[in-house]
Amino acid sequence: MVLIGPGGVGKGTVARRLLELDRTLWLSRSWTTRAPRPSETGEEYVFVDRGSFEAAIARDFFYEWAEFHGHLYGTPRPDPPEGRDVLLEIEVQGARQVRQRDNDAVIILLTAPTMALLEQRLRGRGDHEEHVARRLESTRHEIDQGRVLCDHEVVNDNIERASHEILSILEGLRQSRRIPT
Repeated sequence: MVLIGPGGVGKGTVARRLLELDRTLWLSRSWTTRAPRPSETGEEYVFVDRGSFEAAIARDFFYEWAEFHGHLYGTPRPDPPEGRDVLLEIEVQGARQVRQRDNDAVIILLTAPTMALLEQRLRGRGDHEEHVARRLESTRHEIDQGRVLCDHEVVNDNIERASHEILSILEGLRQSRRIPT
């Protein structure tokens, strides 16, 4: 399952809540070359320098990777424990690569109820004003591209409601996979 959406929409918060609610989910931890935000603990990503990231690309280490706003982001090839479903929390560019590799991947686009709320969330993360402006500028394009790629769209107007909607989608997928055809 792939969770995508523009910055500030709450992908990380929803992903953490999904892991709390469903112990069979396994979150693949992405790499990035950007510095941690003031609000981050260091567990959100593997933070590396550009040289280390590019060396990993050369080794074909990533399942998907992309450059976004001047920083590299990538997901190592997933290796979940037995019996666990993989959850990727990635950018739209990465989701396009995942779709090319695995047509059975389920992509969920997470959106904010309004642009004003999205802007408020971005500012609340402690990002520099220039970064907030760039994110807001790219948001419409990310949402448009995400809608082309996604199998489901979920509005993150409330963490609990959005998380349970995604779990309902996941349970439907699990049910359909258990039913012999």
